[in-house]
Parts: sequence; C-alpha cells; structure tokens
Amino acid sequence: MRKRRAVRQTREVKVDVKTLEGKKVTWRTATQPVGSALRITPGFVATTADAELGVETSVTARYVRDEGRYVIKGVTNTATRDDVEVNYPTVAKVGMQAIVQAAAVRCIFLTLEEESDPKAVWLSVDQLTTAEGRILPPLVAAEVIKRGGSALRMEVVELLYGSAALAGLPPAKRIQHELGIPHRTASQWIIDARKAGRLDGMNYNAGRPAGA
Repeated sequence: MRKRRAVRQTREVKVDVKTLEGKKVTWRTATQPVGSALRITPGFVATTADAELGVETSVTARYVRDEGRYVIKGVTNTATRDDVEVNYPTVAKVGMQAIVQAAAVRCIFLTLEEESDPKAVWLSVDQLTTAEGRILPPLVAAEVIKRGGSALRMEVVELLYGSAALAGLPPAKRIQHELGIPHRTASQWIIDARKAGRLDGMNYNAGRPAGA
C-alpha cells in the first residue's frame, strides 16, 4: 500500500504590509539607508491568512544593523475557524520566515536615477521582480557579466545581495540565478562588493564567509 506523505505544497505567500505605525509602505517610509544605494523601511508588520490552517498571522520585524537583516520581534496567531486551536502543532506549520521574505521585498527600495534628484523615482524590489522571479532584464545581466569590475557590476551585486540578505535568503544563490554564473564567481563578486563598501549594513548568516 502506497504511503501518503503529508506534505503541504509550497505556494506564494500573500501579505498585507504596514509600517510599525500602521501606515502603508511606500518609498517615503524607506528612511533607513543601507549599503551605498538602497533605502529600506526600518520595520514592518506583515499579516497573512492561511485558509488551509485556519490561522491569521501577524509578524513584526525590525531591521537590525548588527544582524544585517530584518529580524522577527513579535508574532501573533489568531484562529479564523471554530475548529482550529492555536497550539504548538498548529503554530509550527506557520512559515514565519516565508512571511518575512514576502514582506521584505516590498520594503527595500532603490532608484535608477540620481539619488539627489527630488524627482527621482524609487522602486521596491517587489516592483522590479518579474513573474519569473527575476529582478534584472536579460540584457542588463549580460552587460554585467561582460563589463568586468565595473561600477555597474558593483551596483547590481549590491541590489541582488541586499534583496536576498535583508530578507534572510542566500545572496550567492540569488546572484547565481540572476546572472547565470558559478557559485565561486558569485562569492568572489560579493567579496569585492563588500571591500568596496557596497554591502555595509547587510549580511547573510553572520559569521560565515562573505560569499555564503
């Protein structure tokens, strides 16, 4: 008899994201500079409802510079059905880190124009991400690979590293995926970007090598 595996399917986490003060997250709420070109909202409250579990979850996260990422500071779980008890087995199924990751990309902003220009348009990483999960257009990715140690490459590495590290995701994998380069190359570019001061205030799993 074939055993049934009780595995929940991975699906996109839809979250409602507000600032810590309960306001809508926009480029104007991104008051915290990170790296050389990114601006982030200092903290957020992300709320999502899991119809399958029958639980609504609100996660409060704050940017902690020493950690180089958003850190969970509080979690509230509320049953949305009478047949659901908010106990340890239920709460253990709530993907808190996935909620943070889905919210963080809406709180990280950058501009493709001069930062000093008051008319510069600031976009979130979420707005830049395509349906295929990519941030960079293929032509930009090809140009980054071709140009050697250019300023463009450093800018792109900072964007890709920050969008991953701040949300607690592996930056080297993001860079590999976006640029189609080996892990060793991605790691070296991360090291180069950090030496150039591009990754100040961002880190993935403190204590590991820069290319982790």
